[in-house]
Amino acid sequence: MHDRAWWESLWSWEAFAVYLGWYFWCVVCAIALPGKEVDGAELRNGKRLKYTMNAFSTAILTLAMIGAWTFKFGPGALLYIPHHWAQLVSAAFAWSTFLATFVFFQSYMGEQMLALGGNTDNAFYNWFIGRGLNPRLGDFDIKSFNEMRPGLILWVVFDLAFVAWQYERIGRVTDSMVLTVAFHAWYVLDAEFNEAAILTTMDITTDGFGWMLSAGDLLWVPFTYGYTAFFLALHPKDLGVTGCAGVLAVQLVGYYIFRTSNNEKNEFRLGRNPKNLKSFQTERGTRLLTSGWWGLSQHPNYMGDWIMSWAWCLPCGFQSPLPYFYVIYFGILLFHRQTRDDEACALKYKKDWETYKKLVPYRIIPYVY
Repeated sequence: MHDRAWWESLWSWEAFAVYLGWYFWCVVCAIALPGKEVDGAELRNGKRLKYTMNAFSTAILTLAMIGAWTFKFGPGALLYIPHHWAQLVSAAFAWSTFLATFVFFQSYMGEQMLALGGNTDNAFYNWFIGRGLNPRLGDFDIKSFNEMRPGLILWVVFDLAFVAWQYERIGRVTDSMVLTVAFHAWYVLDAEFNEAAILTTMDITTDGFGWMLSAGDLLWVPFTYGYTAFFLALHPKDLGVTGCAGVLAVQLVGYYIFRTSNNEKNEFRLGRNPKNLKSFQTERGTRLLTSGWWGLSQHPNYMGDWIMSWAWCLPCGFQSPLPYFYVIYFGILLFHRQTRDDEACALKYKKDWETYKKLVPYRIIPYVY
């Protein structure tokens, strides 16, 4: 513990500079790249914030540049990531902590709308959970930026680094690695392409931006969600045609449920109903979907999301339980989200929520839960 080399393996200013370079590259793209301007959800004061949708173009430009650089100069730059992994973790932790502290003090300046859950008498709790609802620097929205850009795109960049690492170690890239990285990239690019959908989520409309979201976006997501690719770099596995087909089928089923259910919800929230889905009228004047995917369960998108998480872990085989950490963690996360949503809706809709639950009794998986 007192060995200097051990401490240096956990922190370096070079790795911190590399991480900041990545973060501010994403900032520059968010500011400079063109994108459609959309209105966010209505806030408590009746106003709507404006957002520029360019996360997808940021991801495409970034990945294209990485591809061109690797083609020209080889994967050496990518190998910096696994070779300095612990230092990059420390850098992300330090920056996410600084960012949470910055927006916490910023929330006391000006007339910023505060998050209801982060405006308590406990300053540490407010810092952790988030005091400001939508912290901004001018028109630059700090929360939505961190939700969609530096962490999510870095997840894919890390995966590409693990591909290079596996090639460095064994001289080839396995089919299991190709599938895993393709599924992760598919998920991230789909989220970036449908960036506007996040504007109606609780993360944006309800939760403050504190250390929990800051570290979740910048540290937890990129450094843990790609663990299966990290595992495969160290423990290569060949699936063969049959194994690849089976895993691909799981991914396709999960994605179909996830995307089509989310599309139904987003179209309905925007006042469009192309499938003529049935809905339940509440006393508040809003309507709750009771048909289509949303007639099968209260959160069919969670079901699709969880099925996809299996497809990301199955390529690792069953030689170790470690890759299945994500399936377990994600299942717990979705369960927590569902219970939190249930509590919020019970307060919001009161007796109408009980009526709705009789119409749609299953919470995530039809006939199971």
